[in-house]
Amino acid sequence: MTGTPPLADLAWARGYTDPARVRWHTTSGRELLPSRSVRRGSGTPTPLPAGPPGALDGLRFDGPPGQSRTLAELLAASETDALLVLHRGHVVHEQYLHGYEPHVPHFNASAAKSYLGLVAAVLAHEGLLDRDALVAGYVPELAGTAFGEARVDDLLHMGTRMSYAGRPYDKALEAQRYFAVLAPRLRPWGYTGPATIREHLATARATGEPGVEFRYENGNVEALAEVLRRVTGTTTSALLSEMIWSRIGAEEDAYYVLDGDGTEAACGGFSATARDLARFGEMVRLGGALGDRRIVPEAVASTIVSGVPDGYPRRVRFPAAPPEAPATLSYHDLWWIPNDPYGSFMASGIHGQRLLICPALDLVVVHYASQIVSPSVPQAPLVEAFLTIGTHLRDRG
Repeated sequence: MTGTPPLADLAWARGYTDPARVRWHTTSGRELLPSRSVRRGSGTPTPLPAGPPGALDGLRFDGPPGQSRTLAELLAASETDALLVLHRGHVVHEQYLHGYEPHVPHFNASAAKSYLGLVAAVLAHEGLLDRDALVAGYVPELAGTAFGEARVDDLLHMGTRMSYAGRPYDKALEAQRYFAVLAPRLRPWGYTGPATIREHLATARATGEPGVEFRYENGNVEALAEVLRRVTGTTTSALLSEMIWSRIGAEEDAYYVLDGDGTEAACGGFSATARDLARFGEMVRLGGALGDRRIVPEAVASTIVSGVPDGYPRRVRFPAAPPEAPATLSYHDLWWIPNDPYGSFMASGIHGQRLLICPALDLVVVHYASQIVSPSVPQAPLVEAFLTIGTHLRDRG
């Protein structure tokens, strides 16, 4: 267990100073807010065959100099709720902790951004979405806002600069205000701000040219989701179901939580089981297909790592990294790219959610957690640990 940080860290933790409280939120979304199902369809679930038992037995992970940790110690330190490892399509490790159950959808938080990015990339590949078009051309109500005057491609690369309602931009503060928009119970006393996601987006004004600088901001994804709703004439939930979820052989419906207008919280309100997210990741690892089912064009699945367009930063900082941290990641179509030797890319969420796909290691890792976000609680080096798992599995054949 990571323990409880001091109350002085409330500004960082948004009040979630107890991992058990975070876990309640990450596993109980549709009990807290209205929701809409992402239907799995009626087909037979895609098998997830078991790999050889004990594949990770004895494996240790590097820590501080002279120290190493077992997998159990690493999972405890990261407040893990679920870990599922696929190697060459076989489950070599599947574990659930803290009472979390395999059939219960778990919040993916900002990892959900990447799934929407994939949907947008497919629609662009099919000619239904113009990456170079201004967003206001699809959503006239956003004309004059920071998002409306940006291109679709700027949204896909977090390339807008804005402030909301004339406030100086502060990422942590704006994250809190977004949650207040979404959930009335999180609004402070006397709140008079936007009550829906669309109202929130309408207050954004540009503070710089788009397409120049990386700034990780939820509004980019919510604006993109509205574009996709206008292009397809359907909800985000129905779109993800039609294009992805009903075609990967999922076992369970996923879902999005909704704002007061009935609009999906596309930037982080998606929940799914670990097994179904593993099916999704395996489909992407295999170039967009499962067996004889082509789900995503190979040209889209194969260019997530290599497709960062000219003009966008080639190296960016992870949102939780301190300002002095080096920019070591890349970012393309709402996916994080570690720039490792294995062609890896990942979806990542604030409380330790990860979907890591490593084509060169034949590896897919799903990690769900309920971590505290606080300088007082060091984050476990999960991505490095997952790559260690991948190289271990590769080397043992």
